[in-house]
Amino acid sequence: MNIVVCISNVPDTTTRIKFAEGSSAIDTAGIQWVINPWDELSLTRALELRDDPSSGVKKVTVAHAGPASSEPTIRKALAIGADDAIRVNCTPSDAYYTASQLAAAIGKEGFDIVICGIESSDFNGSAVGGMISEFLGIPSVSSVSGISMENGMPVITREIDGGRESVKVTLPFVAIVQKGIAKEPRIASMRGIMAARTKAVRLYEPVDADCLTEIAGFEKPAPRAACKYVDPDDPGKLIELLQNEAKVI
Repeated sequence: MNIVVCISNVPDTTTRIKFAEGSSAIDTAGIQWVINPWDELSLTRALELRDDPSSGVKKVTVAHAGPASSEPTIRKALAIGADDAIRVNCTPSDAYYTASQLAAAIGKEGFDIVICGIESSDFNGSAVGGMISEFLGIPSVSSVSGISMENGMPVITREIDGGRESVKVTLPFVAIVQKGIAKEPRIASMRGIMAARTKAVRLYEPVDADCLTEIAGFEKPAPRAACKYVDPDDPGKLIELLQNEAKVI
């Protein structure tokens, strides 16, 4: 049984984002790029399954749609423990285009389980996983917080209102995972970093696909107002501010 984990190349969450080209694009100068946090946890769980002899998982591949500049992030995933990688040589422009490129590459190789993080931490679209499922024509399970194997078949845990539910699904399928899939992301060891240098990254050229959306522009939120300090001996002033300015009472 083979697993492919789709990964996104996103700015580190501490990065100060700036805009370029009249606020129509992100200025990538000086950005530290990392594996999307949800994808990193997905990869961790996939590796845990592979490392369990009873699971039946033999190999974990990572798949990414992006230009050559994203290869350092792919190598990070290989250093963490992925066996090999796929990169579609394109510049992803929207969720539909990204999903179509990943699905085309994944479909050529065939995998039993496709795992996607619920969203990327930059655009938060939450659409790619479901679209990959439709492109491949296989079932998907959303809001996945746990994946285990029982008698060679996956058992999925989902978070629902008021509790959890367990789902059994036939192979192949797409798992769209959220928080809880793994406790902590796996960290690359020095041995893993060295081994990642020689692991295979298979390159695919993009297929013809339309972009159904485009970014018209970016706009930063309005700056927060300055803090106001109220004399503790004047509670009436505090009540007035909460009523007339904050409008919370």
